Amino acid sequence: MPTFTPHTPEEIKQMLGFLGLDSISELYSHIPDSLKLGRQLAFQGLDSEFDVLSELSLTGETNINSAICFAGYGAYDRLIPAATKQLSARSEFVTAYTPYQPEVAQGVLQAIFEYQTFITRLYGTDIANASLYDGSSALVEAINIATSLRGSKKVVLSESIFHNYRQVADTFSKGTDTEIVTVKESDLIEDLERFIDSKTAAVVVQTPNRYGYLVDLEELSPTISKHGCLFIVVMDPIAASVLKPPGKIGADIVVGEGQPIGMPLSYGGPYLGLFSLREDLVRKLPGRLVGRTYDLDSKIAYVTTLRSREQDIRREKASSNVCTNQTLMAVTAAIQLSWLGTSGILKVAQNSFSAAHYLHSELHKHDFEFAYDKPFLWEFSLRFNQNIDKIIDAMLEEGFLAGVKVTEEFSKEEFLVVAATEKRTRSEIDSYVNALVKITR
Repeated sequence: MPTFTPHTPEEIKQMLGFLGLDSISELYSHIPDSLKLGRQLAFQGLDSEFDVLSELSLTGETNINSAICFAGYGAYDRLIPAATKQLSARSEFVTAYTPYQPEVAQGVLQAIFEYQTFITRLYGTDIANASLYDGSSALVEAINIATSLRGSKKVVLSESIFHNYRQVADTFSKGTDTEIVTVKESDLIEDLERFIDSKTAAVVVQTPNRYGYLVDLEELSPTISKHGCLFIVVMDPIAASVLKPPGKIGADIVVGEGQPIGMPLSYGGPYLGLFSLREDLVRKLPGRLVGRTYDLDSKIAYVTTLRSREQDIRREKASSNVCTNQTLMAVTAAIQLSWLGTSGILKVAQNSFSAAHYLHSELHKHDFEFAYDKPFLWEFSLRFNQNIDKIIDAMLEEGFLAGVKVTEEFSKEEFLVVAATEKRTRSEIDSYVNALVKITR
């Protein structure tokens, strides 16, 4: 069967010449050899579509895709009902169309409106936007609002926020002259006044944090409010179903990663940035806001009430350059939350809590050392006197994604952050513990 190549040999030669390269293999030289196939796919002699797909399936099976996941750190292996998968795959939603024209996009606009309503109810805030790219970009947009509103560039950020969120914030700060001051979480709680001054635009805290344990937001809120800076909270949406909504205890902006509400891990994306805030900040809202109104016939109609960062405004007034949203992912989240309902999402949290605490108790029986003795939901940190990378690799050989290696910034101490969701069974947890004992003892 002939191989289809979208470019002619002459086009490929011109491209390589422009790049100053001699071959296609040189074009991909930056990809590690361990990730390359190492052989040509045996398409020659295959006569049918079925034969080709069979060959591709056999090749695909060489990828590691069956390991039982005990890794989390912001992206979690959760149950996704068939209803969520089927409904979100409908052609009305799976489209590149941007709903600028409400008369032909009422269904999508209504779905986004419902999504926004769900997020405000979870987080206890007044307004949620139509979504952003992911949790880290949502945090950056929150910081941009704070610095724009306060006219100052200093942001105090807890060290225990997901490291990738902080990396994205640091990258953006390079171009905006924002001063990111990273503070040890215990220092924030014990002596927050020491880190806040007249130049502080915001304080950023995450709960549950990147080590898995919970942070008392109510303890921080009065001090932050007294100084007039914004309180930005990063929170998992499933955790929001069992914790006090941050919007109800003083948070001005609440952001998070929407992947746990209906999206598979998918090797890292596409994911969903959750973004919500109090109503008086709505004019600073990044991206889009879908609202509900009435048409000339007094029928309910949905429109993009705000898209104040679009090309049709004066750019010098914008605090963000975001001019889109993750429509399909937001619709998927709305479907998932509709399907679960209030009792369903609570059950997800409770079952995850039970699984993680059972795992914790079984590890405790074998005298594993925990990094922190603090309340947690479904994620916690283990301390080892062995190389954690080697433990992770050995556990992979046993069929487990063991967790995520995390380095504490100030002490440089390394931990293994382990997560157990509602998807993990007792037998899987027992097997995980036995494998970890086998490898480390």
